[in-house]
Amino acid sequence: MEPLVSLESLAKLLDHPLVAPDLTDEQVIAGLELAKRYRIASATVRPCDIDLAVRTLAGSGVTPAAVCGFPHGSSGTATKLYEARDLVRRGAREISLVAAISKLLSREFQYVQMELLQASEVCHKEGALLTVILETAYLSDELKIIGCRCAERAEVDFVQTSTGFAPPGDLLADVVLLRRHLPAEIGVKAAGVQTLDQAIEAYEAGCTRLVTTATAAILDEWTAPQGLRP
Repeated sequence: MEPLVSLESLAKLLDHPLVAPDLTDEQVIAGLELAKRYRIASATVRPCDIDLAVRTLAGSGVTPAAVCGFPHGSSGTATKLYEARDLVRRGAREISLVAAISKLLSREFQYVQMELLQASEVCHKEGALLTVILETAYLSDELKIIGCRCAERAEVDFVQTSTGFAPPGDLLADVVLLRRHLPAEIGVKAAGVQTLDQAIEAYEAGCTRLVTTATAAILDEWTAPQGLRP
């Protein structure tokens, strides 16, 4: 990995999630405006907020994204596909779909594989990217690797370490494991990064997107004297 050399390069790694259940419209708008102000890569919202996100982010260069099957991946495949299709048609350019946790734990791998294949087709047909969220806190390393294989076969665009709603795991170890078991063309998203040091560690471990609610703090720390990097 090439070292991060500028505020702009760091900003383009960041995804700002606005998915907490208690966020008001005003708070979502404030988060979207923050994403615009810092010129980050993307902002991810709840399905009910995608119209608001598309309008607010229009012309900003920040990608409007939305979650699907969130937060536990327990919706049936038909429901997830309908949701993904609806979100893309309403303007979402990235979909973050939660892999069916219970099906991975039950070793129903064909179910997971077919769901990801169909979701990938739905998104790519409309020119949108697909992120698959593996809730790594609940999965053994073996199941994480199998999840990566399913994602690879489905030709998804990113695999993400968590939703942020599960118990925290070993983020850095998960980034290393996912990167090792995914092809180079599939990016790794590290979720839950809170500091500049964590962001740099995750990037150097191979992640290509940082999912964080600490967007402003991380970018402001970079510009502070103690946050400067050669």
